[in-house]
Amino acid sequence: MKNKILDLIKSSTNNKNDFIALSSIFTLHEQLQYASNINQMADDIYTWLNKEFSIDNVVFALFDINTNSREEILIKGEDFYLDDDYSCFFIINTHTNLNATVSFNATSNVHFQVIQSKYNTIEAAFFQISPIIQNGIMKKNFIESSSLDSVTKVYNRNYLIENLMKHLNLTKHNNSEIYFLMVGVDRFKAVIDEFDYDAGDKVLIELAKIIHTNINEFDMVARLNADEFLVTILSNSSEYEAMQTAKRIIEGFANKKIVINESTHQTLLKTTSIGFETFDNNDDRTITDSIKNADIALYEAKNKGRSQLFKFSDLKEEDTIDLF
Repeated sequence: MKNKILDLIKSSTNNKNDFIALSSIFTLHEQLQYASNINQMADDIYTWLNKEFSIDNVVFALFDINTNSREEILIKGEDFYLDDDYSCFFIINTHTNLNATVSFNATSNVHFQVIQSKYNTIEAAFFQISPIIQNGIMKKNFIESSSLDSVTKVYNRNYLIENLMKHLNLTKHNNSEIYFLMVGVDRFKAVIDEFDYDAGDKVLIELAKIIHTNINEFDMVARLNADEFLVTILSNSSEYEAMQTAKRIIEGFANKKIVINESTHQTLLKTTSIGFETFDNNDDRTITDSIKNADIALYEAKNKGRSQLFKFSDLKEEDTIDLF
């Protein structure tokens, strides 16, 4: 591909169309340098393809050659398959385990022939921007490694607390409340003892999915330790609505069959309990105090059995124990 961009540079001195194509490539290159993340880069590439070649249907994805997995970053236009007659597929080689792939679909045979006639230009453009895409992927990996739990892909404790503090600073003049759900797997250690840590990870991954399907896009989830997740409900819900969310998580997880062994199709049913606490922005308590209270509430919930929900405000003096 290196030769294609060099050939285009050489021919651009005498060929007006090649000069226009080269200018277009460097315009894309310059635009991508201002992108702050890989998602914006994907959107810039789509905009370029749409403007220069009238391409509407685009999928930008990252492919991990180590795990043979694919993550879709951007999808535009109508669905299509790679074996469709008018489909094109490009790999942006970043010389890492993660390569970017760009696939798109023409709208007609005439449109497809036009794209084919410009194929070398598109290929040369992707070669030229590959170092920028590589930097975007490295930045994405760094952010995820520093903010996400490696198993469940939810936030870690530090990242969640940091974002909560930002939220409080933005809403300090509002009478807003935050509802904390401390979610823990009932008798999680039994899973490890009976099966192994891989089975435990599968349980946690499914619980994280259940949590995400039951909360608002503005709410946040973090994994705090082995089997505990902290859910922060920021979406201006009432306490009743927050409690209903907790009940849906408990019910949804209790009904989830978790595949422990792919070859034998062995499944496992587990339950979760939740400790509930409310944080008032105008209260004297700190975020740390409220998280600790939610943890105490979870402990009380587990003491009462499986699939239990317990509010810290319902805690009686005779129920309290010394956790430390």
